[in-house]
Order: sequence, then structure tokens, then C-alpha cells
Amino acid sequence: MLGNNQIRKNYYKGASTKKRVKILQRFVFCFEILAAVGILTVMSFVFILAYDFITQCDYFKADNIVIKGAHRLSKQHILEQANINKGTNILSVNLSIIRNRLLAHSWIAETEVRRELPDIITIVIKEHEPLAILDLGRRFLINVNGEVFKEWTASDRDVLPIVSGLQFSDLNVSGEPRSTSFNAVMEVLRLGLESDSILPNRRIRKIRVDRQIGLTLYAFDRARVIKLGYHDYPDKYERLESVLFYLKKKKCFPDFNSIDLNHLDRIVVNLVKDESSAGDHKEV
Repeated sequence: MLGNNQIRKNYYKGASTKKRVKILQRFVFCFEILAAVGILTVMSFVFILAYDFITQCDYFKADNIVIKGAHRLSKQHILEQANINKGTNILSVNLSIIRNRLLAHSWIAETEVRRELPDIITIVIKEHEPLAILDLGRRFLINVNGEVFKEWTASDRDVLPIVSGLQFSDLNVSGEPRSTSFNAVMEVLRLGLESDSILPNRRIRKIRVDRQIGLTLYAFDRARVIKLGYHDYPDKYERLESVLFYLKKKKCFPDFNSIDLNHLDRIVVNLVKDESSAGDHKEV
């Protein structure tokens, strides 16, 4: 039993106070949420207005669109591909989208698009450099890296060697390495790019690939035959230069139909037959 002087706690009064505190806390929390939402809404509205103002401001209109690196493609062609015009606000364009549009063009290998405040858009492109026409039943252009980048059309008027005898499986597709035959073709074509090459690519009409015997070239104005076989192409080009120099120096020698360079220690020259020729084969 409790003593007469002992004070009892008022549990109802304490519970009521806690309830009022919780209600007040919830009210403050809700007010803070509403205030934050209101501030974000106002800021978003301000940003939208600022964006609209900036992207429509005449101060940022592209008075100059600079295009660098174009040789084959005209400036107008590039602008049409990029879908951009002079006078476009440079801050309103999506540079990534423009870049992807440009890369979709078959002749464009690489590109960079940048804006220069306040009124310049610069487009830098690198075009594919065609190396040869690859005849796989349908004709395709390959670049200096040996990559097929477009199908050949009659409008592609480059004077390029035509490579025949290869198959799609010879190419570097799906991560598979290129075949020995394709690598041999690329080695010869790269030798033909050298400034002092005895057989520049512009003089090669056709390269025929035989998987067993190697490469046969049809070159010069009369499509004379040069049999290279496989391997040692730099040495074979040096020997070819010596043979051609010898034939030119010895004016008593007639022109040749073919030169067989398959074996460096036994070079066979098939001469053009005429009345002054004692024979039509010479070994060098």
C-alpha cells in the first residue's frame, strides 16, 4: 500500500505531450518537403527559361562552320550528312548525334565535332584512303588498313588495283586473323605506296591470288605479268628493279611478256617475240 505522502505520476499528461510533439515534428517534416519541392520546381523553371534563352540567343548562332580534313567530300555534302546549317545555335546542337551521323557515311573513317564560343562549330574528319578493289563476286573497296569500308560503285573513279582470288573468310572478321593470302596482298600493296617503289599501285591493274602458288601481278600499260609467289617481297621488288633496269639498258633486248620472281636465285623473263629475237625466254 502506498503512503499518504507518495506522489503518483500522471501518465495521461505525458502521453498527450509526446503526441503533440510528434504531430509538430510531422508538420515540420512535411513543410520541409513541400519547401524543397517548391524550390526545386522554381529552380527547374528558371533553368528551363535560361536554357531556352541561351539556345535561342542570336549571340551563339554559328556564323562559321569550319570543316577540316575533307578531300573527297565537299563541304556541302558534309553539312547535309551532319544535318547542320549556318545560323544554328551552337549550344542547341548535340555533338554526339552529329558525330554519329558523320560516321554513318561510308567515306568517313573518323571525326571530331566541337563548338568554339561564341559562334563557331568545327568539324574535323578523316576520310578512308582507298587502297584496292576487292573482287569477291561483288566488288568492295578496302582501305590502307585492309578494312572493307564500302561497296565499289561506278562513281568511285579511283585508279586502283583489282584483287581477285580471295574469299570472305580471308578477311579479318569476327576477331579472326586474316589469311596468309590476304596478308601477302596487303604487303605488296603497301610496298606500292612507297614513293620510290619500282611498282607503284597506280601501275598495277590486277592482283590474282592463287592459294598454292601465291600472287601474280598484271602491271604497266600492257598488263605484263609479274609472278611474285609468296614471301620475300621487298627482295623481289629489288630484283625486279634490277631486271627492268637491265632490259632498259640493253636496247637490243625486246620487251617482255612476263617475269617470274618466285625463286630469287632463278628469275625467268619471257620476252616478246619478234623477228630479231633469237628466243623468247631469258634467265637472269
